[in-house]
Amino acid sequence: MAAVLEAITVSKLYPKRRGLLQRWSGAIRAVDQVSCALEPGDAVGLVGESGCGKTTLAKLLMGLLTPSDGEVRVHGVPLGRLRGGALKASKRVVQCIFQDPLNSLNPRMTVEEILSEPLLIHRLASGGARRKRIEELLETVGLPAAYSRRLPRELSGGERQRVGIARALALEPEALICDEPIASLDLSVGVRILELLRAIRRERRMALLFISHDLRAVAWLCERIAVMRDGRLLDVAPTEELIRHPRHPYTELLIRAAALDLDASP
Repeated sequence: MAAVLEAITVSKLYPKRRGLLQRWSGAIRAVDQVSCALEPGDAVGLVGESGCGKTTLAKLLMGLLTPSDGEVRVHGVPLGRLRGGALKASKRVVQCIFQDPLNSLNPRMTVEEILSEPLLIHRLASGGARRKRIEELLETVGLPAAYSRRLPRELSGGERQRVGIARALALEPEALICDEPIASLDLSVGVRILELLRAIRRERRMALLFISHDLRAVAWLCERIAVMRDGRLLDVAPTEELIRHPRHPYTELLIRAAALDLDASP
């Protein structure tokens, strides 16, 4: 089965500077020779401590950063070669849900305006069809249609994240990248967001990359797990295999710290 999204030996380097004159003194490898792929219906979790390169990898996969080496491909086509309409079309294939729903939503726009924006940019719906589509998106994420008139500040953290999910779903993507989507939420609210993401993925058979430092949540939601440290992937395996038989000592440390039970809820 062809991959929807893949990274081929991708690296991202940042200059390292020191001293008062900030002279260049080498480079920091935020992502170091990483290869990974998302196929239709995949649910892959990416875990690791803060600063290990998870978010940088997510931005590379979304095309928000340009790799220093290697390439990102959408349906087998290098993202760096896409221009104009082809690049715009690739944005419909891959969408993202961000960590902080308050900062990722325009505070001056109503929910209706936020959900309308991708539909208008990609010319997918207008007039009555657009309003109907917005109602459908709100229903999908469990929000009343009346919420379309609210501003982000009038919503709770969980409600804002549901709006962020609805916005990502507006273009009917084939792959969804979730960058720490429950990190800023209360535990009970985070669990409901996880349940929503699992239901949406199964119903739409979309590929999901779920990035988190919470191994327990990742194990509950994802069928495969990749462990990242210092910009590298150390361990990649099906969830049960990785938890029962970790290959890398660092993976074993994460599992022990999380006190994982494969049969438990997140």
